[in-house]
Amino acid sequence: MNLELQTAVKAAKAAGAITLSRFGELSHREIVTKEYKDFVTEVDKQCEAVISATIAEAFPEDGLLCEEGTSGKGASGRTWIVDPLDGTLNFIHSFPLFGISIAMRDASGELAVGVVYVPVLDELFTASKGEGAFLNGERIGVSTRHEKGSYLFATGLPFRDYDHYIDGYIGLLKDVIADSAGIRRAGSASIDLAYTAAGRFDGFFEYRLFPWDFAAGVLLVREAGGIVTGFSGSEDVFAHTSILAGSPVTHPMLLEKAQRQFGGKPVNP
Repeated sequence: MNLELQTAVKAAKAAGAITLSRFGELSHREIVTKEYKDFVTEVDKQCEAVISATIAEAFPEDGLLCEEGTSGKGASGRTWIVDPLDGTLNFIHSFPLFGISIAMRDASGELAVGVVYVPVLDELFTASKGEGAFLNGERIGVSTRHEKGSYLFATGLPFRDYDHYIDGYIGLLKDVIADSAGIRRAGSASIDLAYTAAGRFDGFFEYRLFPWDFAAGVLLVREAGGIVTGFSGSEDVFAHTSILAGSPVTHPMLLEKAQRQFGGKPVNP
């Protein structure tokens, strides 16, 4: 395990310990509304602080891009992309599915390290570019299922500012329902992607995500043998607001459905 991955794991576990110590104990005064239907808690901020401090200590020349505002370009050209608590609404409601997502883009813009940690289950998903993806040290791979009637997909449901794309999304959802056994909406994109990398989900799709939502998960899926693009089919996920992830069998199916529903739209998928 290289130093970058060791640092990401150390930071994720430190943040995970904070979440477990506070899970189910939040008071109302510790919850702040960032925007309509979008919340942040003191736990998010504490997790971001420990993660950013851990990274800065090991790599003081690297940049940071964190969901709750910690940022800096750095001198190395490398950037760490952090969601300190992915699934904040779940956490607020004591719904026990949330994670910590940490990724690093190298100076050429390639994803080099990705970690998703699920504290309640003590599941640590890790990947380094070119070295495969792992769950608690055991190699993982994307689904090998080929029958539509057995597919289980994950998605995220729109919750705000969706008027311009809700019809396309509902159309996509209907198409996927028709060609699958089920769809799950767990409330954490990084976990959805990690579970896709592990073959638990056969694929994942969501419109309008931010880099901290997907960066670590994208590397996990790719290193597990899967395919990740935007709805347009572009592999440059950082240039888009949407994510399609799946196996070599399911990704083309999802892409065809997404392009049918979103092709030609004025927004950038």
